[in-house]
Amino acid sequence: MATVVLFSVNRAARTAARRCLTPRLTGPVRGGEPHLPLSSTHSPSLTLLPGSGRFSRGSGVRFISHGPAGRPAAGRTRSGALLLAGAATAAVAGLLANADHFQRAEMATKVPRPVQETGDEEGDILERCRGFMSLPVTDVSVLQGRKEEMRTRMEMLIMETQADFCKALQEVDGGKFKVDRWERKEGGGGISCVMQDGKVFEKAGVNVSVVFGNLTEEAAKQMRSRGKVLKGKDGKLPFCAMGVSSVIHPKNPHIPTVHFNYRYFEVEEEDGSKQWWFGGGTDLTPVYINKEDAFHFHNTLKEACDKHHPKYYPDFKKWCDRYFYIRHRGETRGIGGIFFDDVDSPSQEEAFSFVKSCARTVVPCYLPIVYKHLNDSFTEEEKDWQQVRRGRYVEFNLVYDRGVKFGLATPGSRIESILMSLPLTARWEYMHEPAKGTPEAKMLEVLQNPKEWV
Repeated sequence: MATVVLFSVNRAARTAARRCLTPRLTGPVRGGEPHLPLSSTHSPSLTLLPGSGRFSRGSGVRFISHGPAGRPAAGRTRSGALLLAGAATAAVAGLLANADHFQRAEMATKVPRPVQETGDEEGDILERCRGFMSLPVTDVSVLQGRKEEMRTRMEMLIMETQADFCKALQEVDGGKFKVDRWERKEGGGGISCVMQDGKVFEKAGVNVSVVFGNLTEEAAKQMRSRGKVLKGKDGKLPFCAMGVSSVIHPKNPHIPTVHFNYRYFEVEEEDGSKQWWFGGGTDLTPVYINKEDAFHFHNTLKEACDKHHPKYYPDFKKWCDRYFYIRHRGETRGIGGIFFDDVDSPSQEEAFSFVKSCARTVVPCYLPIVYKHLNDSFTEEEKDWQQVRRGRYVEFNLVYDRGVKFGLATPGSRIESILMSLPLTARWEYMHEPAKGTPEAKMLEVLQNPKEWV
């Protein structure tokens, strides 16, 4: 039987007084109102505050390299994601809902408020670095010298995302991440943060990688096959790729596994011009279905997407369901989230702003769910079912995940970082099938028939 740390009300109040915390979250609100944050974390009586508005950027946004409903365009591959996950070897790789969908979710309040999205790029590089888990992969003096370049802004974003998520996880678990810096001899390196056998998390990994060099001919060929026109100089194509990726496996089967990955790719051509694109996503893999959790998770992602375009969430949600599909089992890995790749419009600034909005959902979309189920009891049978579901997670990652497969096949790959995504323990039972009408059978039905949660 797993044990967890229990936080007293007094300690929670003291913590809330010390830090800025996200408010208690609600489920659907009648009348189609936006998501409404609630007031003080110190008072049991909660007062609704006015909701924040949302906007879209109109319909003139093209979705690069995917077809209708988020499906990959015919004859194309996602080698941008592959190269980052393989060459870097670290990437393993709204509230407009039906009012009667289900009752409001009571989420915990002890979650750090995300960093504000405006103006942070203009801050002092060195000062911002003080809050990271480690110094950035790129030398700070180099970052300061090219402060306005996208590769610097993205590296700072992924470092901040890693630090914010690691600190939030440490606070709930009570443990500490091991920080492991590594270098890639061809250029660049990464920072792997891993916490293993904690009180709450059996295995938690948050990786950053920043790599550069020249594209291999095979990688360039894959990019050209999906429509990229790349003209190198003397047969060489300088590139830079960077990203942050994470997989969290909790001990308690009522706390879901979560995964996210956000990345940037840049290629310099013969004339000095650069092609660039972003990719990423966040998805949830529960062991037992909880509609309130599913709504909260998807709604948080939808709100981030809706700030930029009304088609982002529905298209990227479908894309996620299609990607995280275990074909030989006929089921999805989890209940999805969002997934996208090759985003290079409508402008670099707006694409980066979208990715930044998504990256800043990783704490508010997941940590309230963790705190909500922190004290949930569970049986040996429920733990066994968690182990079986983890086996499915392993199957997807080793059989289908393009980033893992590419990384394992790349000479000089950092295997420990690639396999960080795998759980510490898992189980495979011969001909396992849950009894009809059980919570396990209900979970399986959802995985075999993906749902719309918002």
